[in-house]
Amino acid sequence: MTNTVQSLKNHFLISMPHLNDPNFEHTVVYICEHAESGAMGVIINRPSSIDFADLAEHLGMKIEAPKLTSEPIYVGGPVESERGFILHSSDKQWGNTLHVTDEVCLSASLEMLEHIAAGEGPEQFRITLGCAGWDEGQLEAEIANNDWLVCEADLDVLFNTPSDMQLTAATKVLGLDMSTLSPDIGHA
Repeated sequence: MTNTVQSLKNHFLISMPHLNDPNFEHTVVYICEHAESGAMGVIINRPSSIDFADLAEHLGMKIEAPKLTSEPIYVGGPVESERGFILHSSDKQWGNTLHVTDEVCLSASLEMLEHIAAGEGPEQFRITLGCAGWDEGQLEAEIANNDWLVCEADLDVLFNTPSDMQLTAATKVLGLDMSTLSPDIGHA
């Protein structure tokens, strides 16, 4: 019997209060890929201690658009934490771009970072260091354990909501108030 996985690509995973993993506590993860072999996404609501000016200096890039210097760089997850990932609107794309939907892409291209620094990047973007990954069946098991709430991604929450409001905004997509959720799990 074949066990087909319903893809959660272009969905948010919202960590439940009882999720006791420091990598994912109080996070919203945007799922970029999901198949039977596993899943990949990026945490969208955890700013790191560095900003775009720090990253550009590290990479030897000059920032042409001064408003970008304080653009936060996010912790995208514990996997490949030294690698940059750019979640962005699909109005512009370069090599190494994954089309998640018609509106959202994921790139891991130094060329794209150079274009962002030059003020010629995509209209909307979020730069992360690292990503989140799950092996075959791992994400499904975590969802079955009630570690995550799942909802279809909302572009406004993804790109226009401040990171400290994204967890609340994502739960409101489901019609829930996160403050009313108990950290205790139960199964009917």
